[in-house]
Amino acid sequence: MIPDTAARMREDWNQRAREDAHYYVAFGRRDQPGDEFFDTGHEQVQGLLRELKRFPGRNAGSLRALEIGCGPGRLMRPLAAHFAEVHGIDISDEMVARAKSNLAAVPNAHPRHAPHSNLDAFAGASFDFIYSYAVFQHIPSREVVMGYLNDALRVLAPGGLIRVQINGLPQTAKTYDTWSGVRIAAQEIRDWSAQAGVALLALEGMETQYMWATLRKNLQSPNSPLPSPPPRIRRITNAHSSDPLTPVRGRFAAMSLWVDRLPEQPDLNRTRVNVHGKAATLTYLGPPEHDGLRQLNLLLPGGLRTGLAPVELFLDGVHAPATTTARLTPPGPAVPRIMSLTDGTDLMSSTEISSGTLKLVIEEVDDPTPLAIEMNGHPVPNRDNFRTDPRLPRWEVNFHVPPAVQSGPAAVSVQLGHRNLGLFTVSIL
Repeated sequence: MIPDTAARMREDWNQRAREDAHYYVAFGRRDQPGDEFFDTGHEQVQGLLRELKRFPGRNAGSLRALEIGCGPGRLMRPLAAHFAEVHGIDISDEMVARAKSNLAAVPNAHPRHAPHSNLDAFAGASFDFIYSYAVFQHIPSREVVMGYLNDALRVLAPGGLIRVQINGLPQTAKTYDTWSGVRIAAQEIRDWSAQAGVALLALEGMETQYMWATLRKNLQSPNSPLPSPPPRIRRITNAHSSDPLTPVRGRFAAMSLWVDRLPEQPDLNRTRVNVHGKAATLTYLGPPEHDGLRQLNLLLPGGLRTGLAPVELFLDGVHAPATTTARLTPPGPAVPRIMSLTDGTDLMSSTEISSGTLKLVIEEVDDPTPLAIEMNGHPVPNRDNFRTDPRLPRWEVNFHVPPAVQSGPAAVSVQLGHRNLGLFTVSIL
């Protein structure tokens, strides 16, 4: 850890904790009350708990968990009910002080200050489950993020899991700060996991700010021979539904293979799927279902034609692939639509605009440049368009309230060519 980087991270996050810890952790709205703040972690908590299915036959109450970047304990408090112990570290001593106060009535939750942004306080093989959310995306140094991953592997028990969120957006700058942190490509995570000998089980949300990786510390060598008989694809469905049809492109161009006879310790790095002879992008390998099948999700490669397509599943060490066919269909028409319109800073403020800025989230728009936005009939002259997901595609469009628009009710209209995307009423404070 570079001392100057650690000092800058600690100083900046201490300042944010003193100013408004809840806002900078959850980015919901300013001065958020405690109960509402803890409620904002519900989705992340449920997602983390789903990973516990990967511990078959083990009671989660016997497991020890560690959070990297615990902040004021937003996730530790609810997760403590599901583990024997939950430990958390944070580089900000101000955040840790708040976590200790918030967790005072939770005897098995233990927040700790980590002034050097590492896990040196813990012995090897100490934890069964290590997780992190909305932390690595604020770290300005690739060295620090990868150092955390290496350290997590050291303190993880054999068979244990790492579940972390990483900023996977494309690189746009030479340097980053403690708010807009470093970006790490999906391929870097694949390469690291292969080199470290850790099984890659999921890599979801690639090329977005919220890329998630799930990794398992193997109980045996990752190069151990695979068992026979070879795997078998039992069925194929769309990854978003139980429909057996998959469009060749667009947001639903993803399929789930339901496979049996996979090895006990499978790995996306040792697995390959070809659709019509083209390599698909593997994103998720689930735990065994009650019938022994495992879900293998993939994104279709580009350039496929519609109709019946051969699907081949290859595992390292197995020469003959598992084969079947899938039905590929034409994509439906793109339907540009508005997902949300909020204050640009207080995202939970509903229709009240207090910061003088607005954030518009739109989907299935290839290029937002032609958007025409007006407030009370006054054009919005300058906007910042930021693509947050290339597959949907999804954009954030940020803009200021025009000077001619006064306090009070305001009508916001959004037009894309001849298509009216919406008319909204907001209140300018």
